[in-house]
Amino acid sequence: MSISVSDVHWATAGVMIVNGVSLEVPSGKTLGLIGPNGSGKSSLLRLICRLRKVRSGVIALGDTAIDAMTRHDIARRVAFVEQQATTETQVTVLDVVRLGRTPHRGPWSPWNSADDEAVSNALRQVGMVEKTQQFWHTLSGGERQRVHIARALAQTPSELLLDEPTNHLDIQHQLEILSLVSTLPVTSVIALHDLNLAAMFCDRIAVLNHGRIVAAGTAEEVLTEGLIAEVFGVRAHVERSPHHGRQHIHFLGCILEVPDVR
Repeated sequence: MSISVSDVHWATAGVMIVNGVSLEVPSGKTLGLIGPNGSGKSSLLRLICRLRKVRSGVIALGDTAIDAMTRHDIARRVAFVEQQATTETQVTVLDVVRLGRTPHRGPWSPWNSADDEAVSNALRQVGMVEKTQQFWHTLSGGERQRVHIARALAQTPSELLLDEPTNHLDIQHQLEILSLVSTLPVTSVIALHDLNLAAMFCDRIAVLNHGRIVAAGTAEEVLTEGLIAEVFGVRAHVERSPHHGRQHIHFLGCILEVPDVR
């Protein structure tokens, strides 16, 4: 396994956010994390890359527990794309993407051709080559997200963690980014709100609710009308799409209707 999580707990301010989570992600596969707001998706991603320390349980990359790895070792292997990235510094797109090479370079290491190639490939993959000299603060929200993903790709990771990577993106770029991630030769874990995108691009899906995994498996096994109603409080019709062969969900309305107060 590329990533394994065994009975992991994490709490803050006395509230259990990640509660006994166990999952495995095979090498080269894409796992989608879905669940309502506050279900623990973002916290779990931060635990996997050790931005937060588990209260109990074990997280391992391959055969090595992350507690036995240095932060530098983890940074050379795992790239994390957060929901939003911002800076007031006058930096260009190229400056931001070049930061992805930091874990691979020592304090006195000269920039080399391998660094150039990694950065160029990353910019090309997200379609931002023509904007390399544009300042970060002039980009749209969607463009910033694509640059943030390029920075992660320039890191040449073995594992790629993405927290809502399609936020701020139009439909075309949502499909392009997730199509790209699903074909990369890395192990990916993606937190998503859009269930149809999860079904289209993830090999397996884990459903979190109140910090626990309530279902895990393929889209066909997990994205059922009953589970969607129970976890998300939404009526839905689920069928196999004739276009891509995966589950497709038609949302029919909330189970708890808003009362008419007129």
